[in-house]
Amino acid sequence: MSDELGRLSIIGAGAMGSAFAQGVISRGLYRPEDITLADIDSAKLSQASSTLGASVTADNAVAVEGARVVLLAVKPSVVPVVLNQIKDKLTADQLLISIAAGVRIAFIESRLLPQSKVIRAMPNTPCRIGQGAIAYACGSAIDNHDIELAERILGAVGVALQVPEELMNAVTGLSGSGPAYVFVMIDALADAGVRVGLSRETALKLAAQTVMGSARMILETGERPAILKEQVTSPGGTTICGLEALERGGFRSALIEAVKAATKRADELG
Repeated sequence: MSDELGRLSIIGAGAMGSAFAQGVISRGLYRPEDITLADIDSAKLSQASSTLGASVTADNAVAVEGARVVLLAVKPSVVPVVLNQIKDKLTADQLLISIAAGVRIAFIESRLLPQSKVIRAMPNTPCRIGQGAIAYACGSAIDNHDIELAERILGAVGVALQVPEELMNAVTGLSGSGPAYVFVMIDALADAGVRVGLSRETALKLAAQTVMGSARMILETGERPAILKEQVTSPGGTTICGLEALERGGFRSALIEAVKAATKRADELG
């Protein structure tokens, strides 16, 4: 399959860069020998080489030569330095996908050749287990073939959805920060289970599985959450009493305010 997709270069061999490498290999999109990971950290490169079987280098300019797609998986503060290192090596035929949080497409395009192909993506941490939510926005030179290629790569670690770039900070507030909200909810559910007599291990497994199963029901049935909620809620039963307690505690409004606050902070950082 990688003959069709060409070579993939991943700049940044940290958790997210390695997750993408693992994802595209496990999905059969790329062979290990058709992937190059670049990083200044020799320990990360050694780990990537031994676990993935991919080529590694400490030279970003070398990494991008001959690649059809370049995935930029570095910290936002490092992006200007990396772009300066690779700008003379990138051609108009190469696709650059950046997952650096908060770095706008215009900023990247301004430091590359005119008509460079740039896609900005916002993944979240579940990408590390192949269950991520990824939103992406397209630069001015992107065509349908580039979009198809990007969706196959991004989709190797989760679900990829296209959004206008002006909504990327909203994505950050929702799915980017969202895993933390869910972890807090699972932790609270587990504490509640312990409070009513369950062991910690049992309560945590039940809470996590309940959240995972409920999420899969939404995705696989296509039903709105409100409809599925009604199917659990019988008149005068246990669930409606629990929902009433959540409403008194401001559960829904707290989640809404969390997304708004995170989006606002993303705007400020941007």
